[in-house]
Amino acid sequence: MNRRLDNRRHGRLAALAASALLLAGGLLAATVPSAAATPAKYTHAAAAQRLRQAGIGWTSSGGCSNRNNPRCTSFEQINESTVAGVIAFRRASGCAVTLTGGTETGHAGGTYSHRNGYKVDVKVTSCVDAYVTGKLRYAGLRPGDHAKQYKSPAGNVYAREGSHWDVTYFNGSR
Repeated sequence: MNRRLDNRRHGRLAALAASALLLAGGLLAATVPSAAATPAKYTHAAAAQRLRQAGIGWTSSGGCSNRNNPRCTSFEQINESTVAGVIAFRRASGCAVTLTGGTETGHAGGTYSHRNGYKVDVKVTSCVDAYVTGKLRYAGLRPGDHAKQYKSPAGNVYAREGSHWDVTYFNGSR
């Protein structure tokens, strides 16, 4: 009789332990982003509509939005999280925000590039400058061009490149 109770108890404990491991594994898997995950993308029209609704403007030296023309400002294939980041920045800073670059050709390459939808160029204004340099953490000079970099609490990087801020949004926060 005692042996039967011990086997039942052991069986229940083993089942509970197995359930706990599966649950923990599932929670861990759910909280760790997949390296192969592809960010959700916008068309130019959809991104432009979201930006416009948030009061964010943009300019194009060529007056166009063709992604394959470096004189245009395009949002074709921009990450949804990049648009969300720009909107979050606009709201947090209270500044007028004008984009001068998006996913169009003519920018440097790389994984977290303009072309891949992670970066935008933001026009320099006294408000934008004051917010970035006063509220974000100085992160040193960028290798190569020595642009001053500032990092947001969310890990996004704002690099001052002369006439604009080159901003890399790793997520949808400011």
